[in-house]
Amino acid sequence: MIRVLLPYHLRNLARVDGEVLLGVDNPATLEAVLDALESRHPVLRGTIRDHVTWRRRPFVRFYAGQEDLSLDPPENRLPAAVDTGAELLLIVGGMASG
Repeated sequence: MIRVLLPYHLRNLARVDGEVLLGVDNPATLEAVLDALESRHPVLRGTIRDHVTWRRRPFVRFYAGQEDLSLDPPENRLPAAVDTGAELLLIVGGMASG
């Protein structure tokens, strides 16, 4: 099981409390996790990644442990700690200021 923690506004939109547990076939990739997340919570389609290009939305970041996965190709395998459920996959909404 992959453990995913969404930012507050997306948890609120999907009506979930805390982390989301997702079963993903091997290999566990960011793309597979996002597919499973959007399948389980259709209201999240288009909020994390674009409908047409499937690229992550600006100001959305992905973290696993101390690693920033945001710029990695989505078909790369997730770290083993995330794959086993020992670590969370964090989806974080970034902010810009000026």
